[in-house]
Amino acid sequence: MKVKIELFGATRDFSDQNILELSLNNDSTIEDARIEIIKYLKKNFDGNKDFVRIVNTSAFSSENNNIVSDNYKIKNNEKIAIIPPIGGG
Repeated sequence: MKVKIELFGATRDFSDQNILELSLNNDSTIEDARIEIIKYLKKNFDGNKDFVRIVNTSAFSSENNNIVSDNYKIKNNEKIAIIPPIGGG
């Protein structure tokens, strides 16, 4: 399934389009998306440890702008957002 990840704050450095498009398995969760984003960073940014840390400490929100947990099931063609910590914390 296709999922769009909106990038905010420090995560905007992950793409020049302020969005990442991922292909995930059906019934994927936020945790699965987090893993795929890290794989993308390892491939495209030589495993930039700061970027990986940002992904691991970021929150995610659903299309309805609700913060969701790592076990949230993503729907096909859903647009979710990654919300990095502000001020490094």
